[in-house]
Amino acid sequence: MTVTRKVRRYSGGVYDLGLHVVWCPKYRRRVLGGRVAVRLRELIEQKAAEKGWEVVALEVMPDHVHLFVKHGPKASASYVANQFKGFTSRVLREEFPHLKSRMPTLWSASFFVASVGAVSADTVEKYINTQGERPWTKEHKEQADRAPGV
Repeated sequence: MTVTRKVRRYSGGVYDLGLHVVWCPKYRRRVLGGRVAVRLRELIEQKAAEKGWEVVALEVMPDHVHLFVKHGPKASASYVANQFKGFTSRVLREEFPHLKSRMPTLWSASFFVASVGAVSADTVEKYINTQGERPWTKEHKEQADRAPGV
């Protein structure tokens, strides 16, 4: 899947931030099927809309959730993950009593999160490492070399 770069603006700058978030039910129990899975998808979309985030991809498996979400610059990775986990746990346990009786909490305390971007880490590294080779940078460097010492 190709994700088109859609930068967003706010008073402090321009951003394009995405996260791949994965989390599991407690004890990796296979409880995310049927009506629970349908409702979980709805709740994730609802929370994203409430926060102004964009769900790019979402897959609910019986024993874990994969989410690719674009978020704002003020939200940390752990904040994003915990917003989804906390909200969905509370609502799903209210609506599906069997989730309360089978497990002390719906979600495991841990999660996986990785930043996702339209540009790879290798591309960024190469871009940074070749800054001195740019024509306009060479000109400035030559001018600085000719200037009297400071």
